[in-house]
Amino acid sequence: MNMILFMMISSMVLSIMLTTLNFWLAQMTPDSEKLSPYECGFDPLGSARLPFSIRFFLVAILFLLFDLEIALLLPLPWATQLQSPTTTLAWASFLILLLTLGLIYEWIQGGLEWAE
Repeated sequence: MNMILFMMISSMVLSIMLTTLNFWLAQMTPDSEKLSPYECGFDPLGSARLPFSIRFFLVAILFLLFDLEIALLLPLPWATQLQSPTTTLAWASFLILLLTLGLIYEWIQGGLEWAE
């Protein structure tokens, strides 16, 4: 019970300290870009018929693809308790190698370039 009380008090103190530090150090002069409701790279008050860059969607899909594949690596800390952790390590290394090769391929093909 004593340890739970200590953890609750220390987390509360840390939360209050970080929140106070954030309010103290925060930049209070936002520019017009930060006040805009859209962060897609186009003017929200202009015409809705303007052509929209498909590169935005391609970069978002690439992010989701790599992000979901990284989620497959999350159970690895518990895999060390298995009977054969070397097999798990080999599969994890293979997955990381596959992700790295995919990233290199996208980089070479220019899929990560925003402007041409």
